Amino acid sequence: MSTSSDAEGASSVDDAVEAFQRGEPVLVHDAADREGETDLVYPAGSVTPNAVARMRNDAGGLVCVALSDAVSEAFDLPFVQAAVDHPLTDDHQLSYDDRSSFSLTVNHRDTETGITDAERALTITELAAAAANPDAETFAGTFRAPGHVHLLRAAPSLAERQGHTELGIALAAAADLAPAVVVCEMLDDESGAELSPAAARAYADRHGLVYVEGAAIAERFA
Repeated sequence: MSTSSDAEGASSVDDAVEAFQRGEPVLVHDAADREGETDLVYPAGSVTPNAVARMRNDAGGLVCVALSDAVSEAFDLPFVQAAVDHPLTDDHQLSYDDRSSFSLTVNHRDTETGITDAERALTITELAAAAANPDAETFAGTFRAPGHVHLLRAAPSLAERQGHTELGIALAAAADLAPAVVVCEMLDDESGAELSPAAARAYADRHGLVYVEGAAIAERFA
């Protein structure tokens, strides 16, 4: 028999997929025993300069674009840990995971510094367009590295890894969108730590956004 919490989780996943289809962000809490963070997650193709400003001002974490494993393969994107020959990458043990998802940092070639809200939005939306029709040569001709948008390479499935990278990509797939999402950690302005789930829910309620537990996404799509 399903519990009320199961029903609530299923409903919130449906709401999150519908929000993505409308081009709206959702708040995704990964797990208390993982990072314990809530990320503001956008379908990359819907990101505007105002959305970048919201991530800077309301979330406060690192603005990253997660790409699916298939797209990352098509673009020949490395994991930074494997690509950089430096002692700092020799022992990159994480308490909550086997590896980091970080790949290259990029700017669109039509940007100047690449850091403004408008220029980051351009880079992000063009990454979504590239992910919809991945081609390594076009990718190299459209973007340059290093830049101001961090790329994350998703694992092949949620069965292998259940970070915000994979959770966001699963929502994009369910919404029939390009396999590119923006994730940005929500931080507490007073403590500087991650925003608590209760505070993240309250933010979602104030702004009419969907809050969903990563466990509910994984249960649906893994």
